[in-house]
Amino acid sequence: MDFDMKDRMLNGKPCLTFEKTLLEERCHQQRLQYDFNNLPPEDTKGRVALLREMLGGCKENVWMERPIYFDYGKNIYVGENFYANTGTTILDGARVTIGDNVFLAPYVGIYTAGHPVHPYPRNLGIEYSLPVTIGNNVWIGAQSVINPGVTIGNNVVIGSGSVVTKDIPDNVVAAGNPCKILREITEEDRAYYFKKMKIDDEFYKYAESGIDIENRPK
Repeated sequence: MDFDMKDRMLNGKPCLTFEKTLLEERCHQQRLQYDFNNLPPEDTKGRVALLREMLGGCKENVWMERPIYFDYGKNIYVGENFYANTGTTILDGARVTIGDNVFLAPYVGIYTAGHPVHPYPRNLGIEYSLPVTIGNNVWIGAQSVINPGVTIGNNVVIGSGSVVTKDIPDNVVAAGNPCKILREITEEDRAYYFKKMKIDDEFYKYAESGIDIENRPK
C-alpha cells in the first residue's frame, strides 16, 4: 500500500518525513534560507523578495532579522506588519497562520511537529504535525516555544521563556512553563510602556503623528 506522506503530514496524520518529495522540498527551502541568511546587510529589497518566495503568503509589510530557520516555508502565512527578531525557528509541517501586527522577539520557536511518546514508533521515524494559529496584535517574548496544535488569540502578550502547550484566549498576558494566564489586558494599559512607567502625552502625540494608528497593536 502506498501512502501520500505530504498529504498525511499536512492533515495531522502519522507520517514519515524522509520521503523523497518532502526531502526535496526541505532542501529547496534550505537553499533559499541560506541565501537569505547570507545576503549583504544593506540588501533589504533582496531580503524581502526572498521572504516572499519562501513563505506561503504574506501581506505588504514583512520583516525578519537573521538567521531564520523554516522546514518548508510554504506552510507559513503571515499578516500585515509582521516582524520577527533574530533566531526565529518555524517547523511548518502543518500550516502556521500568523495575523496582523505580530512581533516575535529573539529566538522564538513555533513547532507544528511532534513525535510519539512511546520509543518504538518514534524510533521508526513516525511523527505528526498539527497547525498553529496566532491572532492579531500579538507579542511573543524572547525564547518562547509554541507547541503543536496551539491557537493564540488576539491582543495577547506571551512572556519571555514561555512554553505554550494549550490555547490562549484574547486580551491576556500569559507566561510560564507551562504557559498560564496572568491577567487581562485593559484600556488602562494603553498609558504605560513598562510596569507603571507612563508614556508621556507629548511623546504619544509625536508617535501617533507618524503612523497609521489604526494598523498598530491595540
